[in-house]
Formats: sequence, structure tokens, C-alpha cells
Amino acid sequence: MELNIIITICFLILLAYVFDITSAKTKVPSVILLLVLGWVVKELSYFIGLDLPNLEPALPILGTIGLILIVLEGTLELPFDRSKFKILRTSVIMALIPLVLLSAGLTLYMHMYLGIPWRTSLINAVPLFIISSAIAIPGSQNLLPHRREFVTYESSLSDILGVIIFNFFVINEVVSFGSIGKFLLEIGLMVLISFAATLALAFLLSKIRHKIKFLPIILLILMIYAISKIYHLPALIFIMVFGLFLGNLHRLNRMSFVEGLKPKVLDREVEKFREINGEATFLVRSLFFLLFGFLIDVQALLRPDLLKWSLIICAAAFSFRFVQLKIMRMEVIPLLFIAPRGLITILLYLSIPAAYHIAWINKALIVQVIIISALFMSIGLLFSKDDPVSETEEPSASRTP
Repeated sequence: MELNIIITICFLILLAYVFDITSAKTKVPSVILLLVLGWVVKELSYFIGLDLPNLEPALPILGTIGLILIVLEGTLELPFDRSKFKILRTSVIMALIPLVLLSAGLTLYMHMYLGIPWRTSLINAVPLFIISSAIAIPGSQNLLPHRREFVTYESSLSDILGVIIFNFFVINEVVSFGSIGKFLLEIGLMVLISFAATLALAFLLSKIRHKIKFLPIILLILMIYAISKIYHLPALIFIMVFGLFLGNLHRLNRMSFVEGLKPKVLDREVEKFREINGEATFLVRSLFFLLFGFLIDVQALLRPDLLKWSLIICAAAFSFRFVQLKIMRMEVIPLLFIAPRGLITILLYLSIPAAYHIAWINKALIVQVIIISALFMSIGLLFSKDDPVSETEEPSASRTP
């Protein structure tokens, strides 16, 4: 029995690897194939009468670890200096404005026409309008570097800002100057913690001489994130700061505190760390979406009343994105298509307190929104071609009016 399970898991992960390396050719996001594969495994297990334990409690654990590793992987690849302030500003605007306005619009509808309390409505609306870095970053791998850079910034910031806004309304029953002040203080505290923890981890990475050095660093990152979440701090800020710092050491080597970290030695270690983190990210992300596919209720997924709402939500999100890209004079093609929902939407939905659940915003609707947005991205990328633009050209994604 144990050997059969080992063989099955290895086979599924190898299939996930095949999906990952062929997605560049097929333009089909591997997440869709993983969800289908997970569902097929469930049906086969029922067919052969295999009695499996309840795997649902493992979903948020895998998802949280996957989110940390995905954001870390993306930010380790991002160049950052003064020239990046413009693209960072643009990414914040593109991530924040639709998240706020679309969530507010759905909240207003649910409150006025369905009679649902505004706070409950908002807590359920926010996860639906967060761009998933878990799908967007891998999906952008075949784009030109400046477009891929923008997608990484935008989707990572969407994750971070979405989690911050969601946690604020879950924790605070009343929005007041006091709650907002406390909220801003928590962000400031998290920034300070992030810089201190980043320097400490970078120091350890440069000093550890034992053959096992990267696993302790990853475990410390997970632990710092978890402790920050316990105290309701925006912990993804730490992941982003840590990734940007390590990925841009060569731009900081003139600073005295960086010189003490032996940047030439540390750069070599960071390269190895990047490779190990990338493989760990692939493994955890694959297991998460396989498990989520395994837990899908197909009968609920095919409900036409839910499908109507999923299509409305996706249509509103991509229509707003089209208008926003036009207003900001950015490339509509292919950036319009790269705004999928995914891992962070699932995680926030699973963390909604039971007292605030809304019947029609359920797991089936979440899956429908994820699949529709991922298919839209897939079809869009399939029929859009990158222009033969020089990589040294100024990124048009970072241009603002």
C-alpha cells in the first residue's frame, strides 16, 4: 500500500513537470491541467474503492507555503534600482485600484440588493479580485523581459495588498481613525521587521559553512512569516523585501553594511538558493493544485446559477482592466489577459470566518472564477505575439501618462 502511494505521488509530480515544460508551447496554464488531474485521481480512487483520509486540512498549509515560495521566487528574479520606481508605481496603481473599486462595487450590490451586511460582503468580495502570482508569474515566462517584470511586480503586489485589505476587515469590526492608525502602525512595524530579518538571514547565508545551509534559511523564512501572521502583520512584505535584497546584492555592494556580508561570496550562494527555491516552489505548487482538484465537487461546479455569477465577475474584472490599461497608455496586448485568479483567492476564501460565509460565494464559484480567468489568459496568450522589441528599450508597461 505504502509503495503504491509513493509510486502514485511520483507519477503525478512527473506529470505536473510535463505540464509545466509543455505549457510554453500549448499556452494552457499548468494549473488547469493540475486541477483536472486531481479530479481524475479522485474519480479513480472512488472507482477502485480506495479509502483515503480527509485531505482538506492540508490545503491551507500547502497553499501558504506555496504562496511564500512563489513570491520569493518572483522577487529574487526582479532587478530593482532607482530606474524601477516608475514601474513600481505603475504596478501599485494597476494592482490596487481594481482591487478596491471592484470589491467595493460587488460589496455595494450584495449589501443593497441581497441584504448582506456590508462587512460580510466586503470580506467575501476581496479575494475574487486579487491577481494570482502563482499563475501569472509562470504564465509570463515567454513574454519579453520588461513585460515579465511588470507582471511579477503587479501580481506580487496584488497578493500583498489583497491580503492586507482582507485581514484589515476581518480583524476590525469598525473602521475608525483608531483602527486605521493601528493598521498603518502594523505596516510600519512589518517593514522594520522585514529589514532586520533580511539582514540577519543574509548574514547567516554568507556565514554558514555546513553542507546543509539552504533548508534552515527556508524554514526560518516560513517561521518568520507564520509568526507575523499570528500577530496579524502583513507578512508578505517581508518575503518581498528579502527576495529583492538578495536578488539585487550587486547593486548594493557599495553600502558598508552590504560589504560586511561578502557580496561576491553571497552572490554565489544566492544563485544556488534561487535554484533550490525554484524547485521547491514547483513541488509545493503542484501538490496544492492537485489536492485542490481532488477536492472539487463537480456537481456544484456545473451549477448554471454559479456559472452566471462567475462570468459576470470575470467580465467585470477584465473589462475594468482593459479601460485601466487604455487610460494609463500601457500595452493592452498581452497585459489584458494576464490577470488570473488562483492560489491567494483560494487561501483567503478558506480563511473567511464561518460567521461571514455567504452561501453563493462557495468553493465551486471560486474554482469557476479561477478556471475562466486562467482560460482567458491561455487563449489571449495563444493569439497574441510579442513584438521583436529590443530588451534595452524602455518598458512600455512602466510608462504612465
